[in-house]
Amino acid sequence: MLPAIAFFLLLAVACPPAGGQEEYKLAEDDAWVETATIDPSTPEGQLASARRALARGRPERAEHLAAQWIARYEQHPLLAEAYLIRADAMFARRDYYEALFDYEYVARMFPGSEAFVTALERELEIARLFAGGTKRKLWGMRIVDASAEAEELLIRIQERLPGSRLAEEAGMMLGDYYFSRRKMDLAAEMYAIYVENYPHSEQIDRARKRLIYAHLASFKGPEFDAAGLYEARARLQELKAVAPATAQQMGADALLTRIDESDAMKMLEAARWHLKRGDLIATELTIRRLVRTYPRSVAAANAMRLIESLLPRLPASVLAEAPDYEVLRAAILGPSDRPDGPPDRPPDQPPDRPQPSGSGESAEQPTRGEAP
Repeated sequence: MLPAIAFFLLLAVACPPAGGQEEYKLAEDDAWVETATIDPSTPEGQLASARRALARGRPERAEHLAAQWIARYEQHPLLAEAYLIRADAMFARRDYYEALFDYEYVARMFPGSEAFVTALERELEIARLFAGGTKRKLWGMRIVDASAEAEELLIRIQERLPGSRLAEEAGMMLGDYYFSRRKMDLAAEMYAIYVENYPHSEQIDRARKRLIYAHLASFKGPEFDAAGLYEARARLQELKAVAPATAQQMGADALLTRIDESDAMKMLEAARWHLKRGDLIATELTIRRLVRTYPRSVAAANAMRLIESLLPRLPASVLAEAPDYEVLRAAILGPSDRPDGPPDRPPDQPPDRPQPSGSGESAEQPTRGEAP
């Protein structure tokens, strides 16, 4: 809203309340100096009347005057400005969707004019409102979702002014729009474009962090594709190299450990899937790769328990190439961890006493009347 407000305030200063229309410029001593007087009967004067009505807070009259001017002077050089005044009047009345038609007309028909950039600035403000939840009017009520219009506007601004401040702001806004709606694949794509196009932006660290979080959030579990994990790992390693302070602030090492654990769990899930299908060789190969890549992971410990029942059924040729799983098991689980079975008796516990046959009572048990 700030560009629109600044525009209206400038109009209020530049347009005097008298019947005639004057033009002013800012002198070197920061004072407004009159340069010319505009005849109100001319097209320029009539358009100035519409501009003055808008500056005085009368958007309905400004829209009416601008509409009349457009119908009367269809070939005038100030036509783009007339469309802007009419759109600004509708904007001031909060008819944002209707104002878009005039802003779009200026953007399409007058790409080389000063009004072109102003129209895109207004469209960015409307996109911000729509992305923030403002709805379109229908039958006088705001009941129609306008998020699709926000997305389209943010894409168009980047296409029409590539590399500009407006395009940079629209790119970040579009990435945040996808991120807030959990469209993580699209958010990651948009943040990656932002990082590539604006490496010196003030928001580059924020974009890099959001890019990593979007990749992490795109991983839905060990049963699904892990491309997001691998992209997040690569971006984290890149962040540690180019911005170590930012990487430390977001806990890059902890996130890398989390990524390794998730990838290891995906390998274990793949091994279980092969085992369920009866492919013992693929199961062993997957476990072998798991313990070699992530030997300290929780998934590797679970894999060591899974391989125990699998080894007797493997072909000799596979066992000949396989690692020594007994050694791996002791290294990963520790020497005290053994296959499932009766627990060992503690060393200080005496052996169980034999039970005599027949009575079911112990020979050492005192009879009734004796002291124990």
